[in-house]
Amino acid sequence: MRDMTLVLGGGGLSGIAWMTGLIAGLAEQGIDLTKASAVIGTSAGAAVGGQLGSGVAPAELLARQIDPAKQVAEISPDPSQMAELIRAFTALTGVKDPAERNRRIGRLALETKTVGEAARRAVIAARLPSHDWPARPLSLTAIDAESGVFRAFDAGSGVSLIDAVAASCAVPGVWPPVSIGGRRYVDGGMRSAENADLAVGAAAVLILSPMGQAGLPGGSPTLPGEIARLEAAGAAVHVIEPDAAARAAMGLNALDPAIRAPTAEAGLRQAASAAAPLRAFLAP
Repeated sequence: MRDMTLVLGGGGLSGIAWMTGLIAGLAEQGIDLTKASAVIGTSAGAAVGGQLGSGVAPAELLARQIDPAKQVAEISPDPSQMAELIRAFTALTGVKDPAERNRRIGRLALETKTVGEAARRAVIAARLPSHDWPARPLSLTAIDAESGVFRAFDAGSGVSLIDAVAASCAVPGVWPPVSIGGRRYVDGGMRSAENADLAVGAAAVLILSPMGQAGLPGGSPTLPGEIARLEAAGAAVHVIEPDAAARAAMGLNALDPAIRAPTAEAGLRQAASAAAPLRAFLAP
């Protein structure tokens, strides 16, 4: 397999389930994405990136999505919180300064009453089979809720893997901002669902995008521009997004724990059609 950076995008519990199923299915097809030379994870992708670096086989990670006895006990947010987030995104479409947009989203996160940080952190810890940073480079994205500054945490950041994943998964207005080093951080997906431009300099980039090139609801699509930047820098880029069956399994609420098993199974099935073009892309 050629040297490749793996980009894992955001998409809630449905994104985690779909990517996990897809990765397990590709492993069955002889394509082992745990061998990627580097991984960039945002939100759901941060959780999957942490899981892939744990040394646990993709088949077992899949079992943790579809077997009720192995599933993590997730906290179910009020669906109205997601609706409010989408309304907030829509209201910010006219804000051109990315940092100002991020600050406004961060303000929403800081002002919204949610479950406590400790309860949410416990969920993230349960999702991760290992709490140690993997040896392979792993970058997890987040945004400073007050300054709007974008940050990518890695093993050299002095931040625990649990806190880095929790920060990247801290959907504003739904989950609490995560305290790290005296700052509060929210979901890196507020900048971009994939943040694939962090892979500039890589020769080949594989992007798993639960949101697809349409982007976040109520937001502007960022993935096409990121692909263009990667290609302009000389990278070969391949994108996989959910097929029609996976979209149907995901439903309308990406944070509903009930969608995990059907969505993971849809990702597993999609791997059969995704394998041949991906194998051609990954050929040395």
